[in-house]
Amino acid sequence: MTDSSLPTDLALIVNLALQEDIGDGDITSLLIADNLQAKAHILCREEAILCGIAWVEETYRNIDSRLQIQWNFKDGDSLKKDAQVAEIVGNARAILSGERTALNFLQTLSGTATITKQYTERLKGTSVILLDTRKTLPGMRNAQKYAVRVAGGSNHRKGLYDAYLVKENHIQSCGNISNAISTARKINPNKVLEVEVQNLEQLSEAISAKPDIIMLDNFKLQDIRKAVTINPGNAKLEVSGNINQESLVNVAKTGVDYISVGALTKHCRAIDFSLLLV
Repeated sequence: MTDSSLPTDLALIVNLALQEDIGDGDITSLLIADNLQAKAHILCREEAILCGIAWVEETYRNIDSRLQIQWNFKDGDSLKKDAQVAEIVGNARAILSGERTALNFLQTLSGTATITKQYTERLKGTSVILLDTRKTLPGMRNAQKYAVRVAGGSNHRKGLYDAYLVKENHIQSCGNISNAISTARKINPNKVLEVEVQNLEQLSEAISAKPDIIMLDNFKLQDIRKAVTINPGNAKLEVSGNINQESLVNVAKTGVDYISVGALTKHCRAIDFSLLLV
């Protein structure tokens, strides 16, 4: 079941976005009579997966809580080109003052959800779990990770605080993989511990050190297959590095447990939404 829980920093992020856009006041909206009532439609101009409803609602709640928003879809729904996503009724100034901030959230999170859905669709019929990464837009990590979940993907660690990912530079600083893992176990024995390896030799060392997960970083397909054969099963295997929609299925068929894809959050293309008064 998809985890639909909203990020706890949602209100904070929306507030920062409004401060950035409106500052000490929307001077252009002063051209409109302050008591003018209006109706507006939010339209999606291309096929997409919708995500970001709560951010739009929080945006307008901050500007004018009297505005009424009626949604025709929910997060995770597929949108056809020119779909009328929502209707907003209320003060015209308020509607237009919140337009850009609301659509910025909608276009970014729907972009993340849309590309994630493309990947998860390709993985149907396999047992592989698709993961995101920490390669997110600054300030938008929790929001983008929500969008990944909405589209059927799963989240890797949230940040540097909730799980270990021992990478090349950590290993070099500690001397070797075994030292890095044993030290990590002493510091935080209850945290999930993952180690990144660059080749099959490092994989053998990692297996002996018994982490929870081993990441095969930029492995060739033939070496991924060897890694699956070598691994006794005590640690889960994750593949990462230059995974795209063309290579995804072949990697999944090797029998690894996870595939992590930075492109879900860092390469997402904004979806084309517009807001029009009617």
